[in-house]
Amino acid sequence: MIVDPSWLPPLGIAIPLAGACVLLALARFAPRLVIDALAMTTAVVSVAAMALLVAATSSGRVVTWVGGWTPKGSANVGIVLAADQIGAGFALLACGLTACALIYTWRYFDDAEAHVHVLILLFLAGMVGFSLTADLFDLFVFLELMSATAYALTGHKIEEPRSVQGGFTFGVVTSLGAYFSLAGIGILYARTGQLGMPQIGAALDGHGMDPLVLTALALVLTGVLVKAAIVPFHFWLADAHAVAPTPVCVLFSGVMAPLGLYGVLRVSTTVFGGVLPAASLHRTLVVLGIATAVLGATLCLMQRHLKRMLAYSTIAHLGLFLVGLATLTASGVAGAVLYVFGHAGVKGALFLMVGVLLARKGSVDEFDLHCRGRDERLTKWLLPLGALALAGLPPFGTGLGKAISEESSGLAVLFVLVSAATGGAVLRASLRIHFGLGPPPQDTDSDTTTGDDEKQEGRFPQRVPATMVVAIGVLLTGGLAVGVVPAAAEALGAGAQRFLDRAGLLAQTLHGAPATAVGHLDVEWTGSGVTLGLLSAALAVGIGFVGVHFGLGRLRGALKAPLHVVHRLHSGHVGDYVAWLVLGMAAVGALFAIT
Repeated sequence: MIVDPSWLPPLGIAIPLAGACVLLALARFAPRLVIDALAMTTAVVSVAAMALLVAATSSGRVVTWVGGWTPKGSANVGIVLAADQIGAGFALLACGLTACALIYTWRYFDDAEAHVHVLILLFLAGMVGFSLTADLFDLFVFLELMSATAYALTGHKIEEPRSVQGGFTFGVVTSLGAYFSLAGIGILYARTGQLGMPQIGAALDGHGMDPLVLTALALVLTGVLVKAAIVPFHFWLADAHAVAPTPVCVLFSGVMAPLGLYGVLRVSTTVFGGVLPAASLHRTLVVLGIATAVLGATLCLMQRHLKRMLAYSTIAHLGLFLVGLATLTASGVAGAVLYVFGHAGVKGALFLMVGVLLARKGSVDEFDLHCRGRDERLTKWLLPLGALALAGLPPFGTGLGKAISEESSGLAVLFVLVSAATGGAVLRASLRIHFGLGPPPQDTDSDTTTGDDEKQEGRFPQRVPATMVVAIGVLLTGGLAVGVVPAAAEALGAGAQRFLDRAGLLAQTLHGAPATAVGHLDVEWTGSGVTLGLLSAALAVGIGFVGVHFGLGRLRGALKAPLHVVHRLHSGHVGDYVAWLVLGMAAVGALFAIT
């Protein structure tokens, strides 16, 4: 039993920062084994600390005023960390995925230096801080810490032009989004004289949504929507995933992009909840979510580059997560977060299995790998299982989160079709690679991005190292556990209620009020949820087998005109992406104004 858990939130940020500093000091003379061991130890200790924090939040929100600077009257200068079950859960998820990525990295890179481990730990500190902070300016600081380390990890192979280009595009687009957020924070500070989210929210209460506040809303949300890769802010994600090291992709898809959605809802409800009508927020987020899910699923089906395929699948699922969060109900939020957690395990395992194929076969091109994976004992069976789990197969956590989200949102058709399309695309690739089904694929379409020129990140011609197998097994098991362990769903159900309790957050952080109690929320499997999950999996199987025999070429031929337009929009030119970012920011503001 933790007597005073208020020391846990800052500890969750301090541990990876301290570990990174130690690794940096030892980088010049410590052997690779020591570097790997210290990085792994830091991640495991972080997991333990955040697990304790999750346990502590079961009895209420854990609030920490850093340095003891608690509010005194109207003088609120302190920095507040406020951890509820969802925020602490995201912090634990970040630590767990980082630990798996570091286990996998232990034998994956032949030439990884200590700076890679340092960057991963700094990235972890940024994600934990983003999950726990209740200060709007510090939200920007942790967003930038995440971003800066992510740019370096994406383009760390500086000898490869594609890697540098992907990191550059990622850096420019997400940095610009963050600076727009900073401008919005400046407007709010000028209006309220506060930087803490509860303080700004309390200061705005009772005032209407005037043009200045609406502008601040659009600006602040732009940065986190870019990080969440929501259409039309999504262009950077596939380019970054295509060149980033495979273990880093686990963090990008599993937790970094979903944290953007967490930031969207946290800022919208806490800061603007008193002046922004719930109906306006709901409609705006639903429109963005549907557009993201449909576009992501369509592009996922069109890919032969396996890492891009998984990246567009992530975009599609981010749209589904946003639709669930947009319900602004406890069940919808709980379902979306469950979906995120289940997806993180499944998608992380899929990325690592693609990394195995790259290490052993030297390619991530579905066509180039045709029939070449027949001898793969690990990925031959786990990759199809992961594809079905991605489609929402019960009892995986993806299936439970999908079932609750589609019931809460009333958009079951969208959830079934999008999840089936993404799972079917991955299954199609596995059937070609591991079982040699279908004729040898022929596709000379210039709009197709191939993956046969990827540089191997490791070489394991005989057998896959045990560390890589462990990482894949832990992630798949975690994705399954989210759906079968009732305690996880119950905790997130209570956490969703507390997350939406804006009045309780303001009272506890600003006035030291005790944590409010929450009631029981049913977050469990239902007959309709199981049925729709099985339907999604069955559709994914059908899409996979049809795709193997029908082929990408014919599908592209049937949809040549619209697909050519979509491909031209995803040009890879940073100037085009910046233009879309500015247009998207204007569109978000217009959506709020119209609704």
